[in-house]
Amino acid sequence: MSDLKGLLTSCLVLASVMSWVKAVPISIDKTKVKLPEETVKEPSQSVDTGLHYDRYLREVIDFLEKDQHFREKLHNTDMEDIKQGKLAKELDFVSHHVRTKLDELKRQEVSRLRTLIKAKQDIEGGNDIAVDHQALLKQFEYLNHMNPLTFEVEDLDRLIKSATKDLENYDKERHEEFKRYEMMKEHERREHLKTLDEEGRRKEEEHYEEMKKKHADHPKVNHPGSKDQLKEVWEEADGLDPEDFDPKTFFNLHDTNGDGLFDEQELEALFTKELEKIYDPTNEEDDMVEMEEERLRMREHVMNEVDSNKDRLVSLDEFLVATKKKEFLEPDSWETLEQNQAYTEEEMREFEGQLARQEKDLNLKAVDLQKQREDLERQQEQLNAQKIELQQAVEHMERLKTQKVPSPPEMHLEGNDVPESLGHDQPPVPPEHQPLPPGHQDILPEQQQHDVPQNQQNLGQEPRNIPQENQPLPPGHNSLPHDSPQMPLDHNNVP
Repeated sequence: MSDLKGLLTSCLVLASVMSWVKAVPISIDKTKVKLPEETVKEPSQSVDTGLHYDRYLREVIDFLEKDQHFREKLHNTDMEDIKQGKLAKELDFVSHHVRTKLDELKRQEVSRLRTLIKAKQDIEGGNDIAVDHQALLKQFEYLNHMNPLTFEVEDLDRLIKSATKDLENYDKERHEEFKRYEMMKEHERREHLKTLDEEGRRKEEEHYEEMKKKHADHPKVNHPGSKDQLKEVWEEADGLDPEDFDPKTFFNLHDTNGDGLFDEQELEALFTKELEKIYDPTNEEDDMVEMEEERLRMREHVMNEVDSNKDRLVSLDEFLVATKKKEFLEPDSWETLEQNQAYTEEEMREFEGQLARQEKDLNLKAVDLQKQREDLERQQEQLNAQKIELQQAVEHMERLKTQKVPSPPEMHLEGNDVPESLGHDQPPVPPEHQPLPPGHQDILPEQQQHDVPQNQQNLGQEPRNIPQENQPLPPGHNSLPHDSPQMPLDHNNVP
């Protein structure tokens, strides 16, 4: 098994490590779990590393291992040389088929990254936020995006270094996350005490101290990776005589995937018995999140003592060398989490200060949101009032249309109607004496034979007082109703 393949295996373990905040039932002894034959595969085919470039990483490694020359170089190169980029230079000697496939994988990955970047730009640009292109590109340092077409030595070098860096940074981030968890738990306890009266606080403090005492009251915990600790697994989990303990046999028994290496997950399985001494999920005083942190502390400690080439894997040779050291035969006592507080009081004060500032900011935002809500409600009320006014105006117009009331400029005389504009000072004129509109003058048949010019001679002269009943009708109003009496015309009075 190559060191580069080991690096990939370490990447695969990252997925399981990322679930440290979830409690794992300790009633199941992981050392007894055996994978079914059909599930014993290369890790790259079945497990996600949790890295956002996981698939790309696994496919590149799988194709490189298909090349005979590159595979031989893997077996003869240590981890430090790989980190320094010496192995990446061997890419120039792989077969044309492998290089062609690697080029295709890179083009697919570049296309995926472009899609992600565009989506991020659309989101941030839509919110009027300036897009930091350099920060975006920095997330994709595991390949050379300036050359999107071919997979080169630089791409392999970047991929190896990025995977190693991400694994190393993960442990630091995980410790910080656990520290924040512990400080938040303590902060909530202190805030709860503030809500109690003096008697309540006294009882709560007594209960807290009692729980701490109960949690610390457990059997001795063996030093992780020591002979005593491994012999206990040999006896209780494997059911073998502790006097017959053999390091090589022990290694083969617990190398569950048979790859000749202890990865981080296989190491953590060895600590289950020790953790069961400290934590019980049914006990109020035992925190399962702390149990997982303890498990990871043990794994890191063993890695630091045994993993000589720092590839995050323990080979059989490294394991056998470690069993001959004094630390394996006569280890120091192991200090558990309750003996090593995750934070200092100064860090706690700083943490609570951050929480106070965050709470203040949230309160300000809440006030601002409340003002915005009130403004929106006022605007809604105004809109509702305008809507009601518009509805009333529409209803009024509909009533006017129903009554057929003409507007003042369009009023006209029909029949015997008298316009109000005539005023109230004049006496009402009887209907039969009202002048007819122009064009309605009814000329009698006998009048049609009179000489018109004589009448025209009087045109332009001062009109004489003509009785209302004898006044001429306007043009177009000659035709009188059949039931109206016909008045004889006085030709002398025709203008």
